[in-house]
Amino acid sequence: MRIDGNPYVVVMRTPGDEIPHVAGFCLAEGLIDSPEEIVTIGFCTEDNTNVATVTLSEKRKAEVLDLLDRKGFVSQSSCGICGKEVVDDLHQITTPVNNRLKISINELRQCTDRLYSFQPIHKETRGAHAALILDKNLQVLSSAEDVGRHNALDKAIGKVFMDNRIANARFGIMSSRLSYELVQKAARAGLEMLVGVSRPTSLGVDLARAVNMTLACVKGDELMIFCGKDRIITPESEEN
Repeated sequence: MRIDGNPYVVVMRTPGDEIPHVAGFCLAEGLIDSPEEIVTIGFCTEDNTNVATVTLSEKRKAEVLDLLDRKGFVSQSSCGICGKEVVDDLHQITTPVNNRLKISINELRQCTDRLYSFQPIHKETRGAHAALILDKNLQVLSSAEDVGRHNALDKAIGKVFMDNRIANARFGIMSSRLSYELVQKAARAGLEMLVGVSRPTSLGVDLARAVNMTLACVKGDELMIFCGKDRIITPESEEN
């Protein structure tokens, strides 16, 4: 990916959804907050090329010069991170999300069960992750698949972002464990809840708590809520 003509990052990915992928990535990085801050965005389709380019508005470019000058990027696509500087960066570009979503345990399980129907690549390869973005009525706004879970979420978020529907996004579902970078991406998109099929990392939980996000794991009949349980309606809360 090139930002304003300069190399920014190289990403290993599954081909497809290039424009939303780049848009979602730039949103997660804090490079943009709205589609209007993008002057041009494109993907080169010539033979033997694999480059996406973004041109920021002059105003936005001035606001994010420190990020553009970084070596590497905030969302380290690995199993862990090293260094306090990166953790501080995460808190600088994330803010607490709203608290408007309410969902019952049955609805949560039903939504998670729908994930498989949005995984055609996984059905053929058994080697791809998926992400769903839902609105407050639990209707699917977008879906995406990729060999990398981070890319899948960037693509799914990028689709609603570029369609100017990011304000309607409330809830994300992942086919993976929930690492800190997925929480960061969800927070940058304003998602109130992120659910995975595997347990989150401790840093993921810490960041979710810091931004007031609900983090949960649903697998079969098992439901584990790690933070933000007030958004999930349980039999006990209904009695109260």
